[in-house]
Amino acid sequence: MWARSGRELFYFDGAGALTTVPIQTTPTFSGASPMKLFETRYFSSVQARSYDVSLDGQQFLMIKDMPSTDQGASAASASIVVVLNWSEELKARLPSN
Repeated sequence: MWARSGRELFYFDGAGALTTVPIQTTPTFSGASPMKLFETRYFSSVQARSYDVSLDGQQFLMIKDMPSTDQGASAASASIVVVLNWSEELKARLPSN
């Protein structure tokens, strides 16, 4: 996935680490040496992108894998938190100008 700046590429390497490659476009297109950002234990898919990067390229949104037991079964049921009317809650928590 490209950083919004167009100067960095993010990808999962073969070992599952989130990796970045700084990209230079002038005078010619080239990539620097890959750098491992962190090891991951997150969901990955070959069919669709399973993560996103913030506008500044400093934060990632990822789907975390469920922990498993020794038998390989899920140790916890899947859950999701849905926040309704979050913009109104945000306005209520911000100081008014």
